[in-house]
Amino acid sequence: MSASTAVLRAELRLFLREPFSLFWIVGFPTVLLTILGLIPAFREPDPGLGGSRVIDLYVPVNVLLAMIMAGLQALPPVLSGYRERGILRRMSTTPVRPASLLAAQIALHFAAALVSALLVVAVGRIAFDVALPGHPAGYLVALLLGALGALAMGAAVTAVAPTTKATTVLGSVVFFPMMFLAGVWVPVQAMPGPLRSVVEYLPFGAASQALDRAAEGGWPDWTHLGVTAAWAAVLVAAAVRWFRWE
Repeated sequence: MSASTAVLRAELRLFLREPFSLFWIVGFPTVLLTILGLIPAFREPDPGLGGSRVIDLYVPVNVLLAMIMAGLQALPPVLSGYRERGILRRMSTTPVRPASLLAAQIALHFAAALVSALLVVAVGRIAFDVALPGHPAGYLVALLLGALGALAMGAAVTAVAPTTKATTVLGSVVFFPMMFLAGVWVPVQAMPGPLRSVVEYLPFGAASQALDRAAEGGWPDWTHLGVTAAWAAVLVAAAVRWFRWE
């Protein structure tokens, strides 16, 4: 336990020395929300959205975006860099297992994404009068499942990419479709019916719907939670199966 704690502390110090990585995880989703909130039309009720405002829909979307940034843009280069430089292989000969380092990195990226989510919710409430999640427990469950899926997807990307450069490229290739599925460009609720029906069964589309439902005050639809959990389980299994220590 003491060795794992020492690894976590060391990784935390290194993590805090990466301001650009911290900005993209913690700062960018809030900046994006602020820019969208400054558009007057997004602060007006939209009959096509059942009377909701566009900015109301974008709070859950930006919460999910923080998880995707952490999982696909920040985490994979770190893990692949450790592997490519032989750090994981060398650690295997010490009392500290490589899994301790991986667990520390996943925990730190998850914590950063959680701070970002709280910041997005706070700014939405204070600056744009977006209601706080009406069902906090449901919101938290959807948030945790979405975060697990995002971080597992990042680990899976690292597992199949042979080098750090390849990991960065592959992570970016996966990142943009995941942004679309999360509703960054068009909220899932505003998508045409057939497209929405497909997106709801893909990674982050279901998570976005679950977060939105909890934000409105109801327990997330079990289908959306089940789809999010299923994708998370598949991605975790893929990451565990294919990850190479060296």
